[in-house]
Amino acid sequence: MRASAVSTMLSKRRCFAAAANRIRPLARAFCDAPASRADAAAGGVPGSQDHTQEVGGVKAAPDVLDVAIVGGGMVGLAVACALSNMPLTKHLRVGIIDSNPALKSRNHLTKNGIPDSRVSTVTPATISFFKDIGAWEHVQQQRHAFFGKMQVWDYTGLGYTRYNARDVGKEYLGCVVENKVLCNSLLLRLQEELDDIESVVYPTRLVSLTFPSKSRQAGMNPASSGQLSVGHATEELHRSNLVKLDLSDGRSLYSKLVIGADGSKSNVRQIAGIKTTGWNYPQSAIICTVEHAVENDCAWQRFLPSGPIALLPVGNNFSNIVWTMSPEESLRHKSMSPEEFVKSVNHALDFGYGPHPSSSALDHYMEQLFSGIGNTAASTKECFEVPPKATGVVSERMAFPLSLMHSHDYVSKRLALVGDAAHTVHPLAGQGVNLGFGDAAALAKVIAEGVSVGSDVGDLTLLQRYEKDRKAANVAMTAVLDGFQKLYSVDFGPLNVVRAAAFHGAQYISPLKRNIISYAMGDMKLPIFS
Repeated sequence: MRASAVSTMLSKRRCFAAAANRIRPLARAFCDAPASRADAAAGGVPGSQDHTQEVGGVKAAPDVLDVAIVGGGMVGLAVACALSNMPLTKHLRVGIIDSNPALKSRNHLTKNGIPDSRVSTVTPATISFFKDIGAWEHVQQQRHAFFGKMQVWDYTGLGYTRYNARDVGKEYLGCVVENKVLCNSLLLRLQEELDDIESVVYPTRLVSLTFPSKSRQAGMNPASSGQLSVGHATEELHRSNLVKLDLSDGRSLYSKLVIGADGSKSNVRQIAGIKTTGWNYPQSAIICTVEHAVENDCAWQRFLPSGPIALLPVGNNFSNIVWTMSPEESLRHKSMSPEEFVKSVNHALDFGYGPHPSSSALDHYMEQLFSGIGNTAASTKECFEVPPKATGVVSERMAFPLSLMHSHDYVSKRLALVGDAAHTVHPLAGQGVNLGFGDAAALAKVIAEGVSVGSDVGDLTLLQRYEKDRKAANVAMTAVLDGFQKLYSVDFGPLNVVRAAAFHGAQYISPLKRNIISYAMGDMKLPIFS
């Protein structure tokens, strides 16, 4: 009788345990629903216990995230801002891992003072993205400079072309914004969307990533773990299906999706073992801010034998210089006195290396030949102009080597790369950061689409849709910019004539000119006749 009673009791306990095991996964599924801000701030899940552990002498509670963004630069912040702004994704628990102290900035930057050397030329497509996520209004309250005209010419004096926003019925071709303004604007927008932005930003560095493996998942059987409670074992099983991120401050995070936004030397990409293709250019770029006696309202670019020099308006009487040259020349220009450097800049943008382009019989012939092809672009009849002279250099001169790099893969299971972590390009057209913002917009959209149908945000099939979209656009732009770099880095008579013909075609063939402008403004159609 006693043996029968004991048998009955054990049977009931097994039934209760089995029921509990069936209920707990259901509870975890409810935890995957939109979490409250308090839960998100805690980095855990609603109703979960705080399993505190000692790691390197530091007490830390491992956080479970939906999306962990490694890199808090412009592109990483753009992904976070886009996710926090969309109704389908704003509930996701997002973490930004970056030790940069600039992420603590929460105020609009003053428009007075000297502009920073590091700027980006953002396209209308990027501006539209910033408006969609609510960040552009913050840019407008800080320093920025729209430009509606652009002039590009060759040092040989054989050709030039001018572009005007009116050619495509727009108000501007682009806007030059300091990188710190773009970052700050995104942070301010995040602050508006989040109750506690401090809980989202992890001011530390990534040490290692551990991706889930089938063998480890198979070995984690809660029922077979006699030393762990059912709840603890179930939570460990859940975490074993996520990516573990070990941080330099001793904490660990667990995330469904890791986004590598940590630049061209991406630690995330290297840990994931994603291969790249690329090469170093025999060039470096000097960047700095110069001052003029008058305000500059045009973007200027001249192709020199050593590489292009660009003069970009940044507001008031200031412009930004991006000057490509050999590494040896960059060191020499960095060490020049301010007066010598200004003289060298004006020499490069004016009569130095060759004469100004001037009208010729060929120009009039081409104008007549192509005047009947579509409506004539407004800038076709614009004459060559001399750029404003620099009167002083007012910032630090910075030099950095140039390279091309493209990742073989943008994604793997529970991983996606964006921005310079996935691709770097030559800066001659200022397209690098715009490609990165295009990545941010596309990835956020794909994640939202996945959430709408209940997909795991780290699912490889879902992430491959992002890769397919962005890889085609980025490879095309990379090829165009690399082709320009090679075409204009050779000083050879017959090739100079070919380049001059290209300038003439871009100046006088209105349909081609409009397509070039549209492509540069963010329309991904290649600049061909249409």
